[in-house]
Amino acid sequence: MDHHEGHVPVLLQEVIELLLPEGRRAVSVVDCTVGLGGHAEALLRADRGEGCLTGMDADADNLRLAKRRLEPFAQRVRLFEANFADIRDVLDEVGIDGADAILADLGVASNQLDDPERGFSFSVDGPLDMRLDRRTGRNAGDLVNALSERELADLIFEYGQERYSRRIARAIVRARVARSIVSTKALAEIVRRAIPPAANRTRRGVDPATRTFQALRIAVNDELGALDKLLGVLPDALNVGGRACVISFHSLEDRKVKRAFNDWRATGRARVITKKPVTACLAEQAVNNRSRSAKLRCVERVE
Repeated sequence: MDHHEGHVPVLLQEVIELLLPEGRRAVSVVDCTVGLGGHAEALLRADRGEGCLTGMDADADNLRLAKRRLEPFAQRVRLFEANFADIRDVLDEVGIDGADAILADLGVASNQLDDPERGFSFSVDGPLDMRLDRRTGRNAGDLVNALSERELADLIFEYGQERYSRRIARAIVRARVARSIVSTKALAEIVRRAIPPAANRTRRGVDPATRTFQALRIAVNDELGALDKLLGVLPDALNVGGRACVISFHSLEDRKVKRAFNDWRATGRARVITKKPVTACLAEQAVNNRSRSAKLRCVERVE
């Protein structure tokens, strides 16, 4: 199996068309979430050998895979182990004031989700970890076993938009009295049992544990805090005429992106290219299940 097979970059054609429309040159491209290098490779091919790409990712393993994939473009690529919140530091390090094209795909890479050892998935058993950057502190198990019932309920409600957050938090606290909750399977079972059977029937095939796992992943990786930091520096990281695309996968992220883009437009700094978020066509959804929730927004700096 090819080292990046199985990971399909979402909305690939749309990203290329928005960031590098016909006749547009990008000397400096930044992929804030290089992942396995799928978008980066396509962007390097699309800009006809002119531009340099700066890629960053918090996951050292994926960065290694991306480096291998982008080997044919090695002269034009610089990769950094960094969170996208640190885009300004990375640009300063490579000596770039502003970029012509910036991409941030906020999704978790498929291989991260599918690796039991990373603890993102409840379909296979693994340790409750969920850290994208394994150099960082608390993991999901730490939160599940240490937070108070109220803190857990608030976290699951706010980040998972889970209406049964109080029931779930109560069940977690009750279960951990007997023994610490250390595996994804154990947590998923607790969550499933906490949600009333009638509620499960209305979720149309979505596992009842999905929202709780999403909430923990967001909390462990401070995903919304990192997104706020990225959005805070994004306009300044773009050259005038430069474009940025952000792909989000749940409404908490999409709302932040939409609000930031509209704020920049209101202050005359940017033009919003996508009036509504771009979503995957049915053909893409059919071959890549994870593209169903993807929303792409694009903005262009005007002054």
